[in-house]
Amino acid sequence: MRIILYTGKGGVGKTTVSAATALMAAERGYRTLVISTDPAHSLADAFDQPLGSEPTRITDHLWGQEINVLEEIRTHWGEVKDYLTVLFATRGVDEVIAEEMAVFPGLEELCSLLQIRLQGEAGRFDCLIVDCAPTGETMRLLSFPDVARWYMEKLFPWERRIVTAMGPIVQPFVPVPLPKDNVYAAIETLFTRIDGMKEVLCDPKRSSIRLVLNPEKMVIKEAQRALTYLNLYGYVTDAVICNRVFPRQLQHGYFAEWSHIQSRYREMIQQGFSPIPIWEIPLFDREVVGLTMLERMGRSLFTDQDPLTVWMPGPIQTVRKKGGNYYLRLKLPFLQKEELSLLKRGDELVVSIGNFRRDLVLPRALADLAVRRARLEEGYLVVRFGQDGSPKEEKDG
Repeated sequence: MRIILYTGKGGVGKTTVSAATALMAAERGYRTLVISTDPAHSLADAFDQPLGSEPTRITDHLWGQEINVLEEIRTHWGEVKDYLTVLFATRGVDEVIAEEMAVFPGLEELCSLLQIRLQGEAGRFDCLIVDCAPTGETMRLLSFPDVARWYMEKLFPWERRIVTAMGPIVQPFVPVPLPKDNVYAAIETLFTRIDGMKEVLCDPKRSSIRLVLNPEKMVIKEAQRALTYLNLYGYVTDAVICNRVFPRQLQHGYFAEWSHIQSRYREMIQQGFSPIPIWEIPLFDREVVGLTMLERMGRSLFTDQDPLTVWMPGPIQTVRKKGGNYYLRLKLPFLQKEELSLLKRGDELVVSIGNFRRDLVLPRALADLAVRRARLEEGYLVVRFGQDGSPKEEKDG
């Protein structure tokens, strides 16, 4: 199943672009599901018809779905939620508040991943178009598999063994209920279900991220940061959509100055995001709501092109050997040196950029080597690995 995820700063029009893409895919005969992972759903508003928490038919080949997080939590988080509710209640927290506190940050992202996996395994659809939440929430969604795997591999087994072994002895002396093994079993089952989602979403032949933006300075800057973070986590961005571009009719009179500003930012977008394909959608003369206007947007965006085409395939991370050194190259456009920090820990390289961090599991060839140097080079982070006494870095390395 082809998966396309649309994200961008709030208010740039990613919901209507997602809906228009799905409509164009359905018109080509693809069985298409467009799904919203944004807690503040507006997908139904874009189609101007109600959508449920299960796939709802819109046209012959198109279905829409707005994820109901509460239903998903009851289905997948039930035993854990019940335990946490009791735990908070024993500390004097009101029962209603305790139920709310049992819904941890990140559960919405987890439920979204579970739905993507569920639809992929069901084999009912040819493509899945995902209307993601704004950029920050999307980054949490896409980084969740990495964080979950680290926790399940590093901490969870020890925590489970200790509590299972010592729980019966310690419980009489502890004023709160300790989790039983069925709670840990539920957690393990839950996280096992999302294991493998990273591989699916990072496969450029199956999955793509598309950034939606407007020709405005703050929006462009956020999109640039998003592209850096997406590359950090190994996701492929195959297109950038510039939405609400003023048409020629607005280049005179009251909107003349706005048109001039937009033309400057459009040039910035072309220069900054190349070689990623950049498509433009004009500002229409009416609100993009309903099938007629969504079709108009879709035809403006894709003309005769297949919306499911993979426009930017290829790896963003490579390792090569030169002399006695190895070079890891990770594409991180728009990155500033002062934002970056590196730490090698065993067979992991911890890359931190601002508030985001990723643990890169190194190939065996690099695991026993030390980081000799790191530099930024034309949009790439280049890390040189070598042993003590290894040859110095070549001039063209």
